Amino acid sequence: MWEYTDQVMEHFERPRNVGVVARIDGEGQVGSLSCGDALRLTIQVDKDKDVIEDAKFQTFGCASAIASSSALTEMIKGRTLDQALSLTNQDIADFLGGLPREKMHCSVMGQEALEAAVANYRGEKPKALEGQIVCECFGVTDVEIERVVRTNRLTTVEEVTQFTKAGGGCGKCLEKIEGILNDILRKSAPKSASGNGQAPGRLTALKRIKLIEDAISNQIAPALMRDGGDIELVDVDGPLVYVALKGSCASCPSSKRTLADFVTERLRALVDPEIVVREHKPE
Repeated sequence: MWEYTDQVMEHFERPRNVGVVARIDGEGQVGSLSCGDALRLTIQVDKDKDVIEDAKFQTFGCASAIASSSALTEMIKGRTLDQALSLTNQDIADFLGGLPREKMHCSVMGQEALEAAVANYRGEKPKALEGQIVCECFGVTDVEIERVVRTNRLTTVEEVTQFTKAGGGCGKCLEKIEGILNDILRKSAPKSASGNGQAPGRLTALKRIKLIEDAISNQIAPALMRDGGDIELVDVDGPLVYVALKGSCASCPSSKRTLADFVTERLRALVDPEIVVREHKPE
């Protein structure tokens, strides 16, 4: 059972602005019934002021999808079109007091529906499919993945699935998603003033690896050993640090949390705030 905030439950149980506006000036439809979530957003615009007078929605989906749609309509009414377009999916989630990470795709769907409705009002042609389809189950492209990763600063494949659904079906695209994500993270790695791709503080690659080794050997591994676990540094590739969990950590159901909440945070604090930790598993 998901843990929903009071705001989410309020907008789910008593959603605002359900239906269709009296005069449809623009509409956007995203998702599909086959994917489990679908949203139709209609807007009525004061054409003299370029202000959204009214907005209503029709949504098929879970509590988060309905709450996100309800919140979106409340947020955009009374705003100019440009002001409305400046809203992000994170703004929708924040309005609701937060969403479970596994349900963030619902806020992304709201943002996309708004963009489609405004484009429709402005007489713009529907966007052609951008990029290559990565996830055939949910029709998600590499361009969509990159946009969501950069906007929300995602660092794991699991987060990409939570925000886009990509990889949440048959799972055949997970390797492609990881490749796209790793490429984005490498391109986003901080550069020194000389532009040579070194980490903050102008660390050389060798010095950076040495700091990572020291942090793992002297601080991280000893802490894990106290609970019967261990960790080994496997490789370093830009901001990506590959490690292998040993001992009790290897089979622990909380290993992902150990990597995210302990190993990653310690390396970011001790070496580089841009570090992303990946678990290396032998093929």
